[in-house]
Amino acid sequence: MISNIKIKKIDREISSIIIDEKKTYNSLSFKNLNDLLKALKKLDNDKKVKVVILEGAGKGFSAGHNLKEVQGLKKRDKYQKLFSLCSKVMIQIVEGRKPVIAKVHGAAFAAGCQLVASCDLAYSTSDALFATPGVNIGLFCSTPMVAVSRKINRKPMMKMLLTGEPIKATYAKEVNLINDCFPKSKLNSEVLKIAKKIASKSNLTIKIGKQAFYKQLEMPLRKAYAYTSKMMTLNMMAMDAKEGISAFLEKRKPKWKNK
Repeated sequence: MISNIKIKKIDREISSIIIDEKKTYNSLSFKNLNDLLKALKKLDNDKKVKVVILEGAGKGFSAGHNLKEVQGLKKRDKYQKLFSLCSKVMIQIVEGRKPVIAKVHGAAFAAGCQLVASCDLAYSTSDALFATPGVNIGLFCSTPMVAVSRKINRKPMMKMLLTGEPIKATYAKEVNLINDCFPKSKLNSEVLKIAKKIASKSNLTIKIGKQAFYKQLEMPLRKAYAYTSKMMTLNMMAMDAKEGISAFLEKRKPKWKNK
């Protein structure tokens, strides 16, 4: 069976995952979620890949779940299976070792907005729209709010959830849902610029740092400092930390070993 999830190699260290089901606005169906999870795991285990870019084909990023599919499920266990699978995809992005950058154009609604919020970084076109519109169809965006509420403050989050109204890219940037927005003609080059900058760093250091960042957020202050002190010590013992410090002191570019 042909997959709607495509992996595109941009260069030796950067790969893109493209959700390509234009007829459903890149909906997150059972099949697409399964294939997306496989693609994320595949790139996370690829030692050559340092950065992953996530994007949608056609008119926009993703409209979220396929409502026709959802309507046809009808049974409680099938609903639970769908939302659990979607959660696994989001958790894989957060807990994966590689930074994932969302590159958004058009609309990112419901689970599509959740996908954007789950990514480590997010950039969009200036005319992109973001929404958690489930309330409009009698289905509160409870799982999307897990990811989105961890990026933006409570008041703007509650307004998005309670009204279902979309927000523009400029406001999404203001409330920290995305890092920045650009004219459509510049989005690709700007995303590649940041991806290449990240890819130029030590893969090991990025992995340690990303995992530590998300874990410490859930900890009380003292526990967070104790945990990150251990992580910095672990990082300091790596060859790349020693090489990086030596390169800085010797005013040269570091030669990473990724170990």
